[in-house]
Formats: sequence, structure tokens, C-alpha cells
Amino acid sequence: MKHYRKIKHVKRHGLSLMARLGRYELAVLLCVSVLSGGVWGFIELADAVTEGETQSIDETLLLSLRNAADHTDPLGPGWVEEMGRDFTALGGVGVLVVITLGALGYLLLARNYRAALFASVAVPGGMLLSTLMKMGFDRPRPDLVPHEAMVYTASFPSGHSMMSAVTYLTLAALLIRVQPALRLKAYLLILAILLTLLVGMSRVYLGVHWPTDVLAGWTAGAAWAALCWLVMRWLQRRGQVETEQSSSGTDAE
Repeated sequence: MKHYRKIKHVKRHGLSLMARLGRYELAVLLCVSVLSGGVWGFIELADAVTEGETQSIDETLLLSLRNAADHTDPLGPGWVEEMGRDFTALGGVGVLVVITLGALGYLLLARNYRAALFASVAVPGGMLLSTLMKMGFDRPRPDLVPHEAMVYTASFPSGHSMMSAVTYLTLAALLIRVQPALRLKAYLLILAILLTLLVGMSRVYLGVHWPTDVLAGWTAGAAWAALCWLVMRWLQRRGQVETEQSSSGTDAE
């Protein structure tokens, strides 16, 4: 009987350890992988773009979204073009500012004041980084097809793609850190990824960005969001930012 209780205790301890690893260490490992992979991917992509190695595939992919007989005509009927403009607006500065303010309002109403302060620095910080990188690379916009949306900055990396990734993924990462329900965590993350992908693809469809511009924006934005998640987790463990609210039921961690 004593031997049986000992085995049961070891088994319970092992399951508890696996649960902790599954909840926290796996998430940390994933974020570190996204951060390091994003930084490495962006550097490699930026080098290839600077050397002109991606020009051929950029042109091929961009023209594949146009009528072969008339490159001024995007694939699909008029309503598809209009939907593309709608999606691209989700990465515009005005929309992202409203989304950010809405998330900050939620955090303030939930009395997560320090988390709100962190978000008010993290999101604008990522947007500033995007602007500085565009100024540094100063890549010309695509000239193979007419632009279906107004443009007034350089091309690399895609500002809409990076800023949408920075905003949606960073806010999702921060909201996840103060949200105990697993279903809501998954929902927020999936929604953020979906919005980020739609914005980036719409930029290529509208002819205002090379595909590599968008890919660079995604990688840089995802890396920034992962960095923000790790920093916020570290601050939470030090007690400097609010931790998750407790929750009852199976949805809680």
C-alpha cells in the first residue's frame, strides 16, 4: 500500500509538472522561436531584396493576380476589388488607432492599468519601428501595374502589413496575458492572425506592394509581438503588471 501511494504521488507530481510545462514553458519556447525566427527571416529577406534576388518572383506573383490580357485589371469582379480595399483599410493608421484605443479602454475598464500603460507603449513603438525601417530601405513601389489604393511612403517593408501585425498580434498577446479563459485566448489569437493575413494579401492584390514587402512586414510584426509578450510575461512575474484574472470552470488555465 505504501509503495502504491508513492507511485501515485510520483505520477501526480509528473502530471503537474507536465501541465506547468504545457501552460508556460511551451508558450515561452514558441514565442522565443517566433522572435528569433522573425528577426532572422527579416534580415535574410532584407538582404535578398537589397541584392535584387527577389525581383523575379516578386514580379511573377504580382502579375499572377492580374488579368493576363490586361495588367491594369485585378483578377475577379468589381466587388472583389472593393473587398480588397476594405481589407487593406484594416491596416490603415486611422483604423489601427481606433482598435488600439478600444483595447486600451477595455484594459482600463478591467482595471488592468499597468497592462494598459504597457500596451500604450508597445503598439506605438512597433509603428515607429515600421516607419524607421521604411525610411531606411526606401524601396520603390511596384510600377508594373496601376495602384488601386493611395500610397505615399516607401515600399519595404509593407507598413500596412507590419503595423497590422504589430497592432493586432501585440494587442492579442497582451489581452491573452490578462485573460484566463483558454477559448478566448485562442479566439483572440486566431482573429489577430486572420486580420493580419487579410491586410497583407490585400496590399499585393491592389498592386501597391511587392509580395516580399508584405512577407517582411509580417515577420517583423510577428517578432515584435512575440517580444512584447515575453516582456509582459516577465513584468507580470515580477509583479509590475497585472496577472490573469481568476476564472472558474474548465476554461481557466
